[in-house]
Amino acid sequence: MRTTHQVTNQPPPLADYDVFAADAALVEAFNRHGDQDELVRMHALGTKAGSAEAQRWAREADAYPPALRTHDRFGHRIDEVDFHPSWHRLMETAVDHHLQSGGWGSSVPGSHATRATGFLIWSQVEAAHMCPISMTYAAVPALRMDPELAAVWEPRLTSTTYDFGLRPAGAKAGALAGMAMTEKQGGSDVRANTTAAAPATDGWYRLTGHKWFCSAPMNDVFLMLAQAPGGLTCFVVPRMLEDGTRNAIALQRLKDKLGNRANASAEIELDAAWGRRLGEEGRGVATIIEMVAATRLDCTLGSAALMRRAVAEACWHAAHRSAFGTKLDDAPLMQAVLADLAVESEAATALAIRLASSVDRADDPHERALRRIGLPLAKFWVCKRTPNVVAEALECLGGNGYVEESGMPRLYREAPLNSIWEGAGNIQALDLLRAISREPEALAAWRAEVDVADDAGPTNATLLRTALADTETLLHSAAADADTASRLARVLAARMAALLQASLLVRHAPPAVADAFCATRLDGAHGVFGLLPPAVEARVIVDRAAPAT
Repeated sequence: MRTTHQVTNQPPPLADYDVFAADAALVEAFNRHGDQDELVRMHALGTKAGSAEAQRWAREADAYPPALRTHDRFGHRIDEVDFHPSWHRLMETAVDHHLQSGGWGSSVPGSHATRATGFLIWSQVEAAHMCPISMTYAAVPALRMDPELAAVWEPRLTSTTYDFGLRPAGAKAGALAGMAMTEKQGGSDVRANTTAAAPATDGWYRLTGHKWFCSAPMNDVFLMLAQAPGGLTCFVVPRMLEDGTRNAIALQRLKDKLGNRANASAEIELDAAWGRRLGEEGRGVATIIEMVAATRLDCTLGSAALMRRAVAEACWHAAHRSAFGTKLDDAPLMQAVLADLAVESEAATALAIRLASSVDRADDPHERALRRIGLPLAKFWVCKRTPNVVAEALECLGGNGYVEESGMPRLYREAPLNSIWEGAGNIQALDLLRAISREPEALAAWRAEVDVADDAGPTNATLLRTALADTETLLHSAAADADTASRLARVLAARMAALLQASLLVRHAPPAVADAFCATRLDGAHGVFGLLPPAVEARVIVDRAAPAT
């Protein structure tokens, strides 16, 4: 019988390799900012992340998403979320490598940058399960607003034992945290929340209302915002009370999401649920802002991880496939695409780890100020770039990239999410305006970081000086009045983020990478929507495009 099925010119799977060692940009960023005593652990995590076993866990967790069981067979309300065993293997690895606890409580220099490096490594395996990991990490600085509550919860949340199940947190070897701020009538405008909190006894309140998005509803404790008598206030709401009874939190349904399918996101009803006040009444946003800042950093890290995984897959495919008589990665057009993608990925990695290092040096006023302005910039820019990078990388694989088995569609579905979580692009741009107008030390920190033209070489120095001068002109215009500032917010966010990345690459990346970035990105217009000049009649265009009502 004639052989009709021979497989040729197909790349082998990208598996059984060290994800960390293969990423020169991440290794170099870790060497600059991380704890060198943890180098062996980073390689161990990288090896696990690159293993065929971990990749199987990721596929299975996505293919068999969580299921909500609201009642048991007898009609009792149970509100349990069931997960595939592969989800638990992913979670065990993340917790075992301290990705949910990071440097909290550690005096070792570079501990947060080390945790960020691990987060970026392990996120490349499967992004969805990193949501509860991120929520837990981010809850700690908010809980420290109340030493009594922190003393109870911080040891539980920083435990390196993954202990899944609905039991009182005090009876578990480790606990995880979630967040529930968003309500259906308000979205990002949390001050429009209507969930009510009535004072009860001994610092406890009873919360009643509906939360439109509850991140990680299977976790043990949640930070929530609700309207107390003194205004919008933050609360610590356990899922189980210490006497073994269930708190009055009903999981109404799980969201059917575009991506992030392995993770559970829920709508919940609070029916006089017990919660402890965290911070002062009326200071809910100020109390929870440290949690938001930490999760915004993780959004940036997660997006950098998605970029890196996509670029790695595209480069691997091109190195092992031929077309038109040549290897794909030898073809000039493909080389140009891959190089452009790699530059974007490296810039995202450098910025994300640099901002993580500012958490390690929070006692330094410059670092605090840089983190304040750098997080909205990075969250806006890096997360916006990710869908473009992943789409282009997917195209490098041709039709194979559009097939689920390649793993690229899962990356593509995930790519927009980090731009939405913890405040979408416009929220970040408006937060940037607040930092610029109210915190001059933040703008000064940004200027100090980007003013490196003398070290950039003649061509890049000219490009940097020109871009910086243009951005300073925009900043001056934005300072003139609020309407102008609002119109320029996204332009400023894109340009200022690109300048910050350029300064890092000029200082730390190979010249080829820095030169490519400076030549193409400094105007901040590389694939970001919403950067129309102020003179454009946007309202006319929108009215023309909008369906008639």
